Amino acid sequence: MAMISVLGEILRRPTLGAIVEEMIRLMGPIWVAVIIGVLVGWAWKPKWAKHLGKEQLDCLKMCSSPETPLSSCVSSLGLANLCPLKFQQTTSVASDSRDVQAVVEASTFSSSSSSECSSTQVEGEFTNSITNDDLDHLFKLVEVKDGGPAWIQMMDRSTPTMSYQAWRRDPETGPPQYRSRTVFEDSTPELTRDFFWDDEFRKKWDDMHISAETLEEYPSTGTMAVHWVRKFPFFCSDREYVIGRRIWESKRSYYCVTKGVPCSSVPRRNKPRRVDLYYSSWCIRAVESSRGNGQLTACEVLLFHHEDMGIPWEIAKLGVRQGMWGAVKKIEPGLRAYQKERASGSPISRCAFMAQVNTKFSADYLRSLENNTSCSSKAEQQDSSKKQSRRNNIPKFLIIGGAVVLACTLDRGLVTKAIIFGVARKFSRIGR
Repeated sequence: MAMISVLGEILRRPTLGAIVEEMIRLMGPIWVAVIIGVLVGWAWKPKWAKHLGKEQLDCLKMCSSPETPLSSCVSSLGLANLCPLKFQQTTSVASDSRDVQAVVEASTFSSSSSSECSSTQVEGEFTNSITNDDLDHLFKLVEVKDGGPAWIQMMDRSTPTMSYQAWRRDPETGPPQYRSRTVFEDSTPELTRDFFWDDEFRKKWDDMHISAETLEEYPSTGTMAVHWVRKFPFFCSDREYVIGRRIWESKRSYYCVTKGVPCSSVPRRNKPRRVDLYYSSWCIRAVESSRGNGQLTACEVLLFHHEDMGIPWEIAKLGVRQGMWGAVKKIEPGLRAYQKERASGSPISRCAFMAQVNTKFSADYLRSLENNTSCSSKAEQQDSSKKQSRRNNIPKFLIIGGAVVLACTLDRGLVTKAIIFGVARKFSRIGR
């Protein structure tokens, strides 16, 4: 009330200049207190602020500046990795499934062309970097049976030739996880799959792409290990990734796994900064067009992504909310340009050729195994609940029987018997 009365007195001044002068006198001490508080707080900043690197602070300052373009802020936080056709993403999250091995067959794909990508690693270092456990985990993500937290929808946007939906969830440990569904009209799953893999063509549409080098490749399975360096704005250092990737195929549905893998042959450097926790996997398949003609002329891309770039997760989530759609809209022109180049008959790159080496598996059989596993787990839960109810019934019978014996032995009066049976009834309800 005192502040309101003071403001009232100031506003009663006869001239505008007098009002401004009084407002300066009123707000001056407050601003001095704020500045002193900031200086004192910075002098005794907490441990987490001490460990926060200079580049993260610069990123935060740039994102909070009204003069900074939103796209630069999104790029600096690595949020453009959420775009299903612009980036590939992270972390090894292997599943315990033992049944996938039985249903996977080696691809009969054969090649007579010679490799133009020289290997710089010791042969076999990445042989088992991507396994059938990764396929099993991705399959569960696609079927929404991975057992993780519920997905929270963030966005639902569309253009005449593309639709986009995005979700997020926050696990108990680790960075936020993102899921997106993108549908491209007039595109095939095979061409979209090649577009993901083609590192050479990426230079033509991805302005953050600095370099990509194939470390190893395995033509028998299509597994590749690549080294990426990605450009970031001047106030953040560039990032490097060592990525293992492989594709499985079932009835023209392509399950593509890319994740960060350990690599002893590529030494770590201060710049660019290595990103270890990196997971990006997607399912590409044909779907019905939104035009309502009943034809499977559209391509659906389900993307699952999370990574830890050393930027505070809350800042990253804020950037995602603000800049996701602006980054997503820039993806489709790259895909359309790729369609035109392939239609012109240009020879495909080595990476696009490796994208066509897929491991066959039966999605229906794998789905039946998942259903049998879930049914058996439900049956076990029901059995355990029945056993628990039997255990609870045993004390009930003992209490009631003991009450009958006690009532007949101590007294034949109705009041005493009623009291004894009432107490026994209450005890018998314990455990329900």
